Amino acid sequence: MSQQRRYKTNSSRRPASVLLLSLIVIVLLTLGAMSFFERMFVEHQAVRAHIRQTQARCLAESGIEFIRALAVQEPDVLQQSGGLFDNPPFFQGKLVIDDPLAAFRGRFTIIAPQLNPAGYFAGIRYGLENESARLNLNTLLLADNYEEDGAQKLLMTLPGMTEPIADAILDWIDSDSDQRTLGAEQEYYSSLSPPYAPRNGPLGSIEELLLVRDVTPALLFGADLNRNGLIEANEQPYTVIDGADNTNGTLNRGWSAYLTLDSAEKNTRADGTPKIDINMQDLQELHTQALQVLDAPMANFIVAYRQGGPEGEDQNNQDSQTVDAAALTLDFSLPGRERFNNLLDVVASRTRVVQQSSGDGGGRGGAQQNQTQVCESPFKEDSSAMRDYIPKLFDNFSVNSAQSIPGRININQAPRVLLAGIPGLTSDAVDQIVANRLPDQKGERPEQAYETWPLVDGIVDLATMKQLMPLVTAGGNVYRAQIVGYFDEEGPAYRIEAIIDANGTTAVVKRRRDLVEQGPGYTLDVLGTAVDDGP
Repeated sequence: MSQQRRYKTNSSRRPASVLLLSLIVIVLLTLGAMSFFERMFVEHQAVRAHIRQTQARCLAESGIEFIRALAVQEPDVLQQSGGLFDNPPFFQGKLVIDDPLAAFRGRFTIIAPQLNPAGYFAGIRYGLENESARLNLNTLLLADNYEEDGAQKLLMTLPGMTEPIADAILDWIDSDSDQRTLGAEQEYYSSLSPPYAPRNGPLGSIEELLLVRDVTPALLFGADLNRNGLIEANEQPYTVIDGADNTNGTLNRGWSAYLTLDSAEKNTRADGTPKIDINMQDLQELHTQALQVLDAPMANFIVAYRQGGPEGEDQNNQDSQTVDAAALTLDFSLPGRERFNNLLDVVASRTRVVQQSSGDGGGRGGAQQNQTQVCESPFKEDSSAMRDYIPKLFDNFSVNSAQSIPGRININQAPRVLLAGIPGLTSDAVDQIVANRLPDQKGERPEQAYETWPLVDGIVDLATMKQLMPLVTAGGNVYRAQIVGYFDEEGPAYRIEAIIDANGTTAVVKRRRDLVEQGPGYTLDVLGTAVDDGP
């Protein structure tokens, strides 16, 4: 009887154990399922975030392609669209992906630093930055050809620059191993740990300057940690930079805001065809092409100048005879012995008319041998006349056949600090240029489409303008921009800085830097979510 009772007791406990085990298994399965679900949810969120980030990057890259297509359009077309300098309808909040839900509506905005009326950086604008508004370090040494220590003078205009650093930079980029007075060459860099050699050639990137003695990240990049051209509250403490005077904020973005390696401008006509090489060997062909865009006296004078060169007033004598350019009889069999250094050589100049020698001692030919003929230029140094012929001259002629010209500084858009360093420009001339220029050239001042406008407006004289010509421009076909891809709500933003070269028939991306790690840089109200999308 007791055994039966014991058997019943054991059998009654077994179902309870099974139930407990089942509950434990169910709990474990539930926890496992919850863990799996949570992990899958996190994976889903990560994939979704990655997709959104990729979409934002593609939106920004759409902005790059937009610039590439825009930059190769003819100037007149761009001007009619509002230009490239500051054009919010064209560059702010450009719709790429439309969607009823704002969270899925994608856009890009293109932003560049703004200049205030005094010529200093202040705020932002919606447009492209002309790379010719910066100082090209890889062509900097050419300034020494036009003024003693011209390259150093240009560097010394940078805020916070010192003569030892300027000399060290020039030693780094010049081709020799001779140390400048306050510079640094192989001996200094080989003593470092680890040692390295100076470049002694063109820079590969602006960041390479950090290898130059005494160049610091603070001097090169300033206080603008997120590279958006603005100084936010968290960046304010960094505006005191290596003991440099930054009271006016000129060093907030560092030297990188003023420097480039890529500036260049087209040396072709607006339609992309080559300009007339005014120094070509075939003078008859030169005359034929010149007649297509200039009147006969101007075409005649250009050829006569190539044959006879400049004739100064002090070379005039009683035996000279002044001949009108319209009446010149040109002998195209005579070679061109002289070359134009720049197109302004034709202005207000004189040339000796070269004639073929004649063995006939008598008659008309013999008489001409004894009397020098001088022709005065029909290109008069008169503002109204220059406004008429300079577009014809500069749009159609060049002193060389190169397809592009690198390194000249755009006087319409360069900051004041760079203008102050250009050899030949006085502080008074800089003040007048800054006060009278229109950085956003839209046709109101047609003469400002050409670098000669300070001459036309009487700011500088002809001799000074000739000196400035190899160093300054009013154009440039390499552009820099920050492009932000974003959504109208929620969603990430993706920021890219790109340098786009439009000197060829197609525009190419020369440099690109992803700035996504520096954050979006701008709020949605700055980027724009309800902007007319324009053309």
